[in-house]
Amino acid sequence: MAGRVTRVARWAAPVLTAVLLTACGSGSTTPGDEFQWLEEVESPRSAAWVESENAKTLGALQQDPRYSANLEGAQQVGKSPDRLPEPTIIDGEVYNFWQDGEHGRGIWRKTSISDYEAAQPNWVTVLDLDALAKSEGKDWVWQGVGCSPVTESHCLISLSEGGEDASTFREFDTRTGQFVSGGFVLPRGKQLVNWADDDTVLVSREWQPGELTASGYPYIVKSWQRGRPLAEATEIARGDKADMRAMPMVLADGDGHRLALVARARSFFDHEYTLATGANRPLALPVKSEPVGLVGNRLLVRLDQPWETGGANFPAGSLVSLDAEAVARDPERLRATAVYIPGPQDSLQDVSTTRNGVVVTSLHDVRAQVAVYSPQPDGGWRSAPVALPDNASISTAATDTHGALAYLKVESFLTPPALWRLDTTTALATAAKSSPPQFDPSPYVVEQQHATSPDGTSVPYFVVHRADMRLDGANPTALTAYGGFGVPQTPHYDGTLGKLWLDRGGVLAMANIRGGGEFGPAWHEAALKTHRQRAFDDFAAVGTDLVDRKITTPQRLGITGRSNGGLLMGVEFTQHPELWNAVDIGVPLLDMLRYEQIAAGASWVGEYGSVANPDERAFLESVSPYQQLKQGVRYPEPFVWTTTKDDRVGPQHARKFAAKLASLGAPYLFYEPSVGGHRGSTNIDEQATITALRYTYFARKLM
Repeated sequence: MAGRVTRVARWAAPVLTAVLLTACGSGSTTPGDEFQWLEEVESPRSAAWVESENAKTLGALQQDPRYSANLEGAQQVGKSPDRLPEPTIIDGEVYNFWQDGEHGRGIWRKTSISDYEAAQPNWVTVLDLDALAKSEGKDWVWQGVGCSPVTESHCLISLSEGGEDASTFREFDTRTGQFVSGGFVLPRGKQLVNWADDDTVLVSREWQPGELTASGYPYIVKSWQRGRPLAEATEIARGDKADMRAMPMVLADGDGHRLALVARARSFFDHEYTLATGANRPLALPVKSEPVGLVGNRLLVRLDQPWETGGANFPAGSLVSLDAEAVARDPERLRATAVYIPGPQDSLQDVSTTRNGVVVTSLHDVRAQVAVYSPQPDGGWRSAPVALPDNASISTAATDTHGALAYLKVESFLTPPALWRLDTTTALATAAKSSPPQFDPSPYVVEQQHATSPDGTSVPYFVVHRADMRLDGANPTALTAYGGFGVPQTPHYDGTLGKLWLDRGGVLAMANIRGGGEFGPAWHEAALKTHRQRAFDDFAAVGTDLVDRKITTPQRLGITGRSNGGLLMGVEFTQHPELWNAVDIGVPLLDMLRYEQIAAGASWVGEYGSVANPDERAFLESVSPYQQLKQGVRYPEPFVWTTTKDDRVGPQHARKFAAKLASLGAPYLFYEPSVGGHRGSTNIDEQATITALRYTYFARKLM
């Protein structure tokens, strides 16, 4: 799920991860589930059903006169040479992965830092994925790269087939531009990998058949030395099959310090950290915490729960530091120092490090702020705010752990992404690189409104619309939210949205409902498990508020969400079918009584609850979209889509939901391409196809 990707990236940024999650049900059956046969992902019967459904949906949407223009517009935006090439700093150079019309699978390329900031950088191709796939006869999809913290020239490139989470890892030398002969290679599988040094990698994978948790993740971590067979890797930590997973972490700073840990996830949110020495020495950190970086041999830890240690108290949502040498010497007695403490409207978002500083991005009332924190000789920290454009989303695009350079990505609904160069020594930021607008923003304005949920909670949301919009209820409006896993929704630029929706008279609304991370851990925890109805109520309240303000009417109101947001769409579809006329349900969870037995579902029990708990089962059944579909209800026609290669959530949910709608005689559209993974696409053309189908669907229903 999206939540999972964000969460892993946040607390283990140096780790290169890839996992294959079980692609079918557990084999057990649920009485009365007449469409459970669709959980057999690759069976001939399922494949024939998908082929038939795709033909019907494509026949309807691709024949619409608006489809060809939508496809062309989506392709133009996706292939624009003026897109911002997002950077990664490796070994003193800027790297970028790039896809366009000539490079469908993409190229990994590099340039110097000074040249990168030029209008037209002189890129040097490091790896051509199209050429590699052709020469090897593989459907390779780029999954990322992780490099050794020592020289940074030894890297493990992660490649998957068809976009699934499962990856093959292969060692690449950036200085020779070649895969390393006799280097590290990890065959396709369920694995999480990190460099300990140039000649050692820490690996968590399925070492023997069946050594996986119920979530489909590995739980045994080993150290693998260069030149030794993989079978001779040495075990350094072992979790349990009842855990969610276990994974290696190596935190490094620009002064050569490294701290190797093993993170044992008892559940999605509860973790136990041990030193990766084989001695199984646990760190006395709270279970809801995340080591996120190392600067000046100080370990940075994000807290998602209050923590009292060494006579000091830190609230949830804080960032603290610990002396890494002291942690390694005595991990059971920890003393922490405050780095960042949130206020009541604040939420810690991202932590990135350079050699001499920590870049912290946070939200205040869903508005971005950035500060640089510098370590002081007395063990404390000095903070310096960074002056950046207001009312924008800000994220760290890249940092140089051996220098003082960081790049910040700044964007908003109406302003295309721009990179700002930040010197973490002075905390001064200057505009470095920008991309031209893909639509004219001048007719539009952005407002922040608030709706009141049934329990009285004020729920903020953004609305993007023409400045001269008439409040007559006639405006086609698309409302979106996520509401899970502590993931915030912040304004971001979408050229396709501007060209295909706003420029054609549409309105966008984005809701910051509970379950997300817009206001810190408490905002997330307010909608956990049996409290999740609060998130669903928040979303419905925003929809009602849009109608009450006469921005739109139910006939002109559509909703859209993916993954956990797809679950939200399914619930709103069944609980409030009268409130929307279009419901776009992407790569969703929908059968909440069987979600634990499908793909990676068991890993999300901490978010949703478990059917093994009677109270949680009763709640899950009461909201589960698949179970709540009823005969005789007048539902809007939804667009339900997934991908066969989604081995994270799985296509089973979307298939069964569509099949049940068909059995009820209810209208629906269903689409499932064979590749794409949980992201939905592997290249620009595939993404453009899904985008064109979605916007054509919304135009048909709301315009």
